[in-house]
Amino acid sequence: MNRRNPGIWPPAPSASSQINGGNAAANPGDPQSFALFSPLHYEPNYAYPLLIWLHGPLDNEAQLRHVMPLVSLRNYTAVAPRGTVSQADSFPQLTSQRYECFGWDQSPDHIECAERRVLRCLEMAQKKYHVAPHRVFLAGLECGGTMALRIGLRNPDLFAGLLSFGGAFPTTDAPLANIELARGLPLFFCTSRLSALYPETQVCEHLRLFHSAGMNVTLRQYPGEDGLTDLMLADMDRWLMEQIAQPRDSATVAEGSLSALES
Repeated sequence: MNRRNPGIWPPAPSASSQINGGNAAANPGDPQSFALFSPLHYEPNYAYPLLIWLHGPLDNEAQLRHVMPLVSLRNYTAVAPRGTVSQADSFPQLTSQRYECFGWDQSPDHIECAERRVLRCLEMAQKKYHVAPHRVFLAGLECGGTMALRIGLRNPDLFAGLLSFGGAFPTTDAPLANIELARGLPLFFCTSRLSALYPETQVCEHLRLFHSAGMNVTLRQYPGEDGLTDLMLADMDRWLMEQIAQPRDSATVAEGSLSALES
């Protein structure tokens, strides 16, 4: 089971699929880079599901070009905004060796900024591609996963599902303020058994919270430490296809147990 740490990624997709960059303005005077992904043999008459990807720490929107080949080169269009805070000063050695690195700060101002960037990228993807409006998914890695949960739970009517890979469920700034609408929003968590970022004890506490709140949660636990694995991304593709194939209100809620996956 390959675990993807910063800087360890498979080759980018071939020229038959497209990853394009550009600027997504969060507000006037605040241009932000983003990446767009076009699936192989893109068919403009077909309404594609859209995946909005929030990269992990010490990375940027270009992470999309490495993630999508491990999810699917054919099933989705995708877009990725850049994180709200530069980490270049904290990790200059990575910046000099690779490229600019960013993260997602969880403070109120950065949450508002991240939300604007996600909504702007959604708008730009809809202009670029034929997107199925009820098949928009928001996902993220570690701090990007936590931010994806924040933004999605603030706007549950905009998304068909939220996915977090190693990102803890947020507990500040009232993430469940919109609980009546959020109950019907499918959530997919991938956690690692030896995670330092989202320990198993905290995962279990949150699972009880999800169950008592009547939320629709799929939780999968994998062996090892923090990181993104090929198996996680393959499971992501399967889960997304399950959500696309069934009506949103037919999914079941969390049962209050962990599903442990062995390598």
